[in-house]
Amino acid sequence: MSSDLSGATFEELVAEMIRRLGDDPDREGLKRTPERVAKSLAFLTQGYGMKFEDVINGALFEECHRNMVLVKDIEMYSLCEHHLLPFFGKVHVAYIPNEKIVGLSKIARLVEVYARRLQVQERMTEQIAQAIWEGVEPEGVGVVVEAYHLCMMMRGVQKQNSKTITSAMRGSFLEDQMTRDEFLRLCMTDHNPLSQ
Repeated sequence: MSSDLSGATFEELVAEMIRRLGDDPDREGLKRTPERVAKSLAFLTQGYGMKFEDVINGALFEECHRNMVLVKDIEMYSLCEHHLLPFFGKVHVAYIPNEKIVGLSKIARLVEVYARRLQVQERMTEQIAQAIWEGVEPEGVGVVVEAYHLCMMMRGVQKQNSKTITSAMRGSFLEDQMTRDEFLRLCMTDHNPLSQ
């Protein structure tokens, strides 16, 4: 393979990676791996092709509700941009409407827009908060992300039980201590009143 890889297919690049790792991409178990990896990474990074407007798709509604709306425990899977290893966990998103509410499922879809990219947790947290702040124009928005990082668990320091928590606040969540405290308490409290 030449040093100019611009003409190589994704599958060829994965096959070369397998070779450089010391295995044979033509052996039985690896024959279709380059194709599978290409499809897998296309799925895991589909957020690059998504925008807030496409996800919301008109699901903003006029409503005079002026109290906190919290969507808690949104499952999140992303790829660390430093090692291309997964990080995963939960996202909690709250906002206080300012004459507009957004469809609840759209909040979970918005998380996917930013999770399905090569990411760092800190940036992703800010991006989710900023998208809601600009797109919904609420009185305030708060986002908390709790995640486990395989780059810390599988390699490096190999700490299995460490969890990373990040937050981003805008508007009343930043300016009003009581609003922020209520949001953080609701996010961080295990509360399961719904029987399943």
